[in-house]
Amino acid sequence: MNSRIDGVLVNPLARIPDERGTIMHMLRADAPHFLGFGEIYFSTVYPGIVKAWHIHRAMTLNYAVPVGRIKLVLYDDRPGSPTRGNLEEHFLGDDNYVLVTVPPLVWNGFKGIGTTAAIVANCATLPHDPSEIDRMDPFDPSIPYEWGVRQR
Repeated sequence: MNSRIDGVLVNPLARIPDERGTIMHMLRADAPHFLGFGEIYFSTVYPGIVKAWHIHRAMTLNYAVPVGRIKLVLYDDRPGSPTRGNLEEHFLGDDNYVLVTVPPLVWNGFKGIGTTAAIVANCATLPHDPSEIDRMDPFDPSIPYEWGVRQR
């Protein structure tokens, strides 16, 4: 899927390796796409497992995957959005170390891919507040997406 969703940003991230290990940047306060700090948390996902769908009313998400691989899927259901109805897939991880910024009111979820668990980092603009998040089953037909592997 090559569609774009209004407000979603994808920024490459720096990896600085040397003989001691690797420094992996994620988000800086002086970056043009930095909107504010609420909290950072890490989530693990096992291969083949889907964690979806959820939507935040006010929080902007900033996802990066320093370990493993995921398929991040976004769906724009915002009334009045120029990209309403669009789906977007991003493959994040060791081989594509990027920061994906997801604005409020964009449905999102991810699936672990590969052979090992992935660690998903999220630098959110607000602290977690259960009253500003909605969830939906990953297989709910109101979002036109199938989580299975597609042969391309």
